[in-house]
Amino acid sequence: MKPKIAILRTDGTNCDEELFYAFEKAGGSSEMVHVNQLIHKEKDLKNYQILGLPGGFSYGDDILSGKILANELRHRLKSQLDAFIAEKKLMIGICNGFQTLVRMGYLPWNMKPAEEVSLIFNDSGHFECRWIKVRVAPSNCVFSRGLENMIFDMPVAHGEGKFVVKNKAVGQKIIDNNHTVLQYINDKEKVSMSYPFNPNGSFHSIAGITDISGHILGIMPHPERNTLSHHHPNWRSQRVRLCNALFKNAVTYFK
Repeated sequence: MKPKIAILRTDGTNCDEELFYAFEKAGGSSEMVHVNQLIHKEKDLKNYQILGLPGGFSYGDDILSGKILANELRHRLKSQLDAFIAEKKLMIGICNGFQTLVRMGYLPWNMKPAEEVSLIFNDSGHFECRWIKVRVAPSNCVFSRGLENMIFDMPVAHGEGKFVVKNKAVGQKIIDNNHTVLQYINDKEKVSMSYPFNPNGSFHSIAGITDISGHILGIMPHPERNTLSHHHPNWRSQRVRLCNALFKNAVTYFK
């Protein structure tokens, strides 16, 4: 049987169809699920194996990016989400979804919301919308199994993507426990803190992190926008590694 993927939608999400397609292409069975359907018990997370939180601007990001959605999920669906995680199912939050998971406290470990890490305004002071390169770091993340040290091109589209830590101890814990899944690299394929290679100034050049279990992934760039060869702007002149393996790993995990 194909694992079922719930693609969570609400006002302001705008990358749901790309994420839906990415999981379908990887062999999963995607379904659009509006947050109100879960709240009103029209649908139940127990019937799905993977939860995808897509990018966009949920509720207009009026307070902080992902903050209103995080509050809604935490106060109205926390029991469903906690049960989902306890069953060792998978969760991925991309861009706005990553911001939501951090503000809920699920990443990088079970913490009170925005207590030890956060995602804040880019160092550049403006919205970054372009392609960047990332390298897969060693971790126990299910989504990146077998992809260590591989380099991927991915587009970014965010204004609040700078991953920050409360203090040095928190940062060292993230590094020592291999929570880092993806890092921004420069044109010499070296991890970089320099702009424009690091588009936001993230600590440790972090583009994506996982939780302790490796079942939850938060990622700032958009792998779902690089699943077909012609997605890349230079697809005619250069060979680009597609990001399908990230989604295939998640689907295969349940097969």
